[in-house]
Amino acid sequence: MFARMRWLIGLSVAYLRDGSSATATMWNRFWFAPTDPSTLCLIRVLAGLMLFYTHAVWTLDLQAFFGEQSWLSREVIAQANQGGYSWSVLNWCRSPAALWSMHVAALTTFVLLTIGLWTRVVSVLAFVFTVSYAHRTPGALYGLDQINGLLSLYLMVGPSGLRFSVDAWRARRAGQTIDSSSVTANLAIRLMQCHMCVIYLFAGLSKLQGLSWWTGFAFWGGIANQEYQTLDLTWLADWPLIINALTHLTVAFELSYCVLIWNRWTRPLVLLVAVFLHLGIVFALGMPTFGLAMLIANAAFVSPTLIRSLIDGPAHGGSNGSKSLAMRAPHFDSHPGSVTAGRRLAR
Repeated sequence: MFARMRWLIGLSVAYLRDGSSATATMWNRFWFAPTDPSTLCLIRVLAGLMLFYTHAVWTLDLQAFFGEQSWLSREVIAQANQGGYSWSVLNWCRSPAALWSMHVAALTTFVLLTIGLWTRVVSVLAFVFTVSYAHRTPGALYGLDQINGLLSLYLMVGPSGLRFSVDAWRARRAGQTIDSSSVTANLAIRLMQCHMCVIYLFAGLSKLQGLSWWTGFAFWGGIANQEYQTLDLTWLADWPLIINALTHLTVAFELSYCVLIWNRWTRPLVLLVAVFLHLGIVFALGMPTFGLAMLIANAAFVSPTLIRSLIDGPAHGGSNGSKSLAMRAPHFDSHPGSVTAGRRLAR
């Protein structure tokens, strides 16, 4: 009896040891396996363009938003942020000349990020400027600024200038070898992916708190609101079943995104739905920048092989381009020890 107990205890210990070892292997492979930085570098180009545009529009009335006599004074912002913490380099600008100089410096930084010149430095500066503008005008803050902040934050993590950049062109001219894969590129992309899953999950959960999402009429509230309406879809009033279906499908998509996006067979379908969803926001709800920013963030799930095939041609993308519509989730091989323990349990 005692011998059998010792055998069972030893088997359990082996199972736990092998399972924890396999889990650690999968964890390390997910976060720290080297990957082609092409996806990250494409996101840098697209995010840089978005950052430049969304900050360039402040130029139309810069003093009214950020000047000493701005609509939201520093005192009002300080009161609104009591109990919290926010910072902005724009708080240093006490004169129109200083404000305009800082604004030009920010726009220049976003241009340099887009073309990929001195990327390591300007990616940090781009994040600082992005957060600074958002904190200086909290009354104008919405989802677009948060996605801009997300993208600029993770572009600092990886080598976003290794592809499609002036830095890469200069390195080739100098005869330097450009790394074909990078651990930090994978880390940056994984952080973006996980962050997107959190965003969609909580967006879906928050919708469940609204009665109109349960009854199926929330979609109508969006398309009938003339404040956002850029495309007249009020003719759908004659098709309530379509409105109900689109309402519930939106919630289902957001709640299931964090699960289905990791499966390589369902990932292309999830990304296709995301494209239609956010293009609908672009063309129908008057929020083109937010819709496009979400599409840029979803690009984190696109395979770097596909990106290089599209940009450099099929010969540079590998022979399995047809199988690379979206980035594969890491393939975790079973740990030999766990297989052995499982066979023991099966006996």
